[in-house]
Amino acid sequence: MDTLEILRSLAIIIISAKIFGLLARKVKAPQVAGEIIAGLLIGPSLFNLVSENDFLAGMAEIGVILLMFSAGLETDIDKLKKSGGKATVIAIIGVFIPLIFGTILYMCFYGFQTPGSPQFIEAVFIGTILTATSVSITVQALKELGKISTDVGTTIMSAAIIDDVIGIVVLTAVLGLKDPNANLGVVCLKTVAFFAISVVVGIIIFRVMQAIDRKWPHTRRIPIIGMTLAFVWAYIADKYFGVADITGAYVAGIILSSLDDSEYIDRKMDISSYMIFGPVFFASVGLQTNLRTVDLSVITFSIAFVIVGLLGKVIGCGLISKVLKFNNSDSLKIGVGMMTRGEVALIVAQRGLKAEIIDSRYFTAVILLIVISSILTPVILKAIYASDEKHQALSS
Repeated sequence: MDTLEILRSLAIIIISAKIFGLLARKVKAPQVAGEIIAGLLIGPSLFNLVSENDFLAGMAEIGVILLMFSAGLETDIDKLKKSGGKATVIAIIGVFIPLIFGTILYMCFYGFQTPGSPQFIEAVFIGTILTATSVSITVQALKELGKISTDVGTTIMSAAIIDDVIGIVVLTAVLGLKDPNANLGVVCLKTVAFFAISVVVGIIIFRVMQAIDRKWPHTRRIPIIGMTLAFVWAYIADKYFGVADITGAYVAGIILSSLDDSEYIDRKMDISSYMIFGPVFFASVGLQTNLRTVDLSVITFSIAFVIVGLLGKVIGCGLISKVLKFNNSDSLKIGVGMMTRGEVALIVAQRGLKAEIIDSRYFTAVILLIVISSILTPVILKAIYASDEKHQALSS
C-alpha cells in the first residue's frame, strides 16, 4: 500500500467517523456507535472507499492499546481491590454460561455429538468463541458517560481482565483436545506469572515515576514515559506471557493511576486517541465486515449465534451480579457491559480455523456478533443510565 493511498484512507476514516460520531450524539447515542457505522459505510459492505490493510490494522491496535491504557489510568485502585472478588465470580460465570449456550446452539443446528468426536470439539469451540469479552467499546461508552471510575465501571473492567485470563485457559484447553502439544498447565503458570511480576515490578516503576513526577511535575516527559510504558507492557504481556496486549496496556495504566499527574497523562493520551487512533480502531470494526458476502446457508445460524452470544453474557454476568447484591439496574449494566465482542473473538475464531477445528463460514456469525454487540452495547448502556437519572430526578 503506497503513501498516497494511506493518506487517502486516513482522511476518509477520520472525517466520516467524526461526522457519524456527531450524528450519533445528535440522536442521543454514543459517538462510538456512529464511528462503527461509518466503518460499515466506507468499507466493503457498501461504498468500498477504504480497504482493511496491515497499516490500518496496526493503527487500530495502537488505538485500542491507548484506550485501555487510559481506562487503567482512570481506575480507582481502592475500588479495584474492593470489586476483585465479585469481579472474579462474574467473570467465571460470564465465561461458563456463554460456553454452554454456544455448545448447545451448535448441537441444536447440527446434531448432538459424542464427547471427543470432531463434531463435539467443533461445538465446544463455537461456545469458546462466545466466552471472549472485548470491553474497549464499553470503556469508551463509560468514558463518554463519565462512569468509568464508578463501582459498576470498575467491576466491568476487573471482570473483563479476569475474563480474558479465563478465556485464554479455555481456548488452550479446547485446542488441547485437537492438539496434544498444547500445555494447559504452562498457560496457567505464564498467566499467573505475568500478573505476579506486574505487581512486583509495577511497585518499582510507580516509585520511580513518582520521583520523576515530583522533580518535573506537569511536563511533557511524564506522558511520554507513560505511553512508552503502555506499549512496553502490552508487548511483554503478549510476547512473553501469552496474555492479550490490551490487558498489558490496562495494567500499565493501573500502575500509574495513583500518580499525582495521572489525570495529566490521561488528558495527553486522549488527544492522540480522540484525533486519530480511536476513530481508526472503531471504524476498523466496520471495515472488517463485508455484508455482501454473507453466506445465506448459515444466516439462520448466524442470527441465532448473535442472539445467544448477547444473552449469554447478559444472563450470566447480570444474574450473578444480582446474586452478589448489585441492584437490578447495576446488574443489567454489568451484563450489558460484558456482552461486547471484538478482536479477541476474531483471534479465537482464527485459532480454530488454523487448527482445522471450525470452518471459515462461521466467520460471518462472528463478525455479525462483533458489529451488532459493538453498536448495541453503548446505546443500551446510555439508555439505562439515562433511565436511572430520570428516575432519580422524579424521586427527588
